Amino acid sequence: MSGLHIPIDTPDGSRTTHAENLLAPNPSPMTLDGTNTWVIGAGDEVIVVDPGPEDESHLRRVAGHLGERRVTQILLTHGHFDHSGGAKRFAELVGAPVRALDPRHRLGDEGLADGDVVTVAGLELHVYGTPGHSFDSLCFWLPADRAMLTGDTILGRGTTIIARDGGLADYLRSLDRLRAAAESLDARVLLPGHGPVLPDPIGALDGYIAHRRQRLDQIRAARQQGAKTPRQIVKIVYADVDRSLWPAAEMSVAAQLDYLDRL
Repeated sequence: MSGLHIPIDTPDGSRTTHAENLLAPNPSPMTLDGTNTWVIGAGDEVIVVDPGPEDESHLRRVAGHLGERRVTQILLTHGHFDHSGGAKRFAELVGAPVRALDPRHRLGDEGLADGDVVTVAGLELHVYGTPGHSFDSLCFWLPADRAMLTGDTILGRGTTIIARDGGLADYLRSLDRLRAAAESLDARVLLPGHGPVLPDPIGALDGYIAHRRQRLDQIRAARQQGAKTPRQIVKIVYADVDRSLWPAAEMSVAAQLDYLDRL
């Protein structure tokens, strides 16, 4: 792969040879800098991954940035609103179908599933089912750039929350699958749904896997101290985390408790 470009101050404009990020203006503690909208392609046709929230200025910015290039398909890494909320409106702007694992987010006849291969202008995107953050999470492998688009399964910084429509057992399996794929495919970069690109896929995945193991150990220890509810555990395990993130942390703790209780 060549042409990796990582802006210093913002993920907006990050790109590889065949992928470019246009950052949505929805920063928050949960979305980091905002949602990364990825434009994939070469020549006159492109695919857009995750149009982002229902923000007219962002959607028109993406459509305008494309110029004369035609969007053949819109793909969703998952159905959470910060990734999918603007998909219907963007589809109207560019005249393209929306493909997703969850039928509720599709516009058109085709969905997406593990093992699918999507093509545009001679490029391939290979679909990996990676449930965990949400039940419908997908990642997309771009062989031409040795790049994996990871949605919210791997973020550019921090760690991923296990949402209410996800599950930790699935997530751990997905991390292991991505780790094996990154090694066997010789991945050179991860292109996340939020935050900066990650030029060390193996290091990032190893860090995520180690973090999950550490959190599970911390939750076991908190239980031994008498903590029972997710809120009680968050107060112990996430004491050094900004309190604005505690509700999200409670979701992850609930998922981890469910996982531990099923062992």
